[in-house]
Amino acid sequence: MTYVQSGQSASNEIGRCSERRARGGLRGTVRGSNRCQTDQMGTESVWDYPRPPRLEPTASEVTVTHRGVLLARTTGAFRVLETSHPPTYYLPPVDVRRDLLLPTAHHTFCEFKGLAHFVDLALRDTTVRNVAWYYPDPTDGYEDIAGYFAFYAGRVDECTVGGEKVVPQDSDFYGGWITGGIVGPFAS
Repeated sequence: MTYVQSGQSASNEIGRCSERRARGGLRGTVRGSNRCQTDQMGTESVWDYPRPPRLEPTASEVTVTHRGVLLARTTGAFRVLETSHPPTYYLPPVDVRRDLLLPTAHHTFCEFKGLAHFVDLALRDTTVRNVAWYYPDPTDGYEDIAGYFAFYAGRVDECTVGGEKVVPQDSDFYGGWITGGIVGPFAS
């Protein structure tokens, strides 16, 4: 697997999104900003991310908290970057409170990564259903995230990347995390 530095994939072409939209390349329901961006603006366009998705390690501190309980803190996460979606963060199991996660019968299938298994968050006073997922045996090219957990930012109180609180992707299926350096429009 070849990795690139964060932000390396962003385009320098002004108007690229508008051209793609004019050609009918923005299909389906999309939400968010309709503006294009460049590296000079310090942002990444989700429309510059590849398909199939790319794994990218990040040294940024990533945290997940719910009801005052720190569920995860790591500087060893991977971002999965896929066209039209904000990054999904996969956190190493050693940095996740696995004692609070219970396997469920829910599974989904990703055409790129394989069969995803879901977990509930079980705190003393609440259970959050299908709060996160992981791939115990991902397909070729995604082995580095085997057993890593991806949390739905909208199902917990707070997720952060580099100290910045993320905004969850507007979707009940996709689990992207939106930060200030990521712009859309985003698929939902």
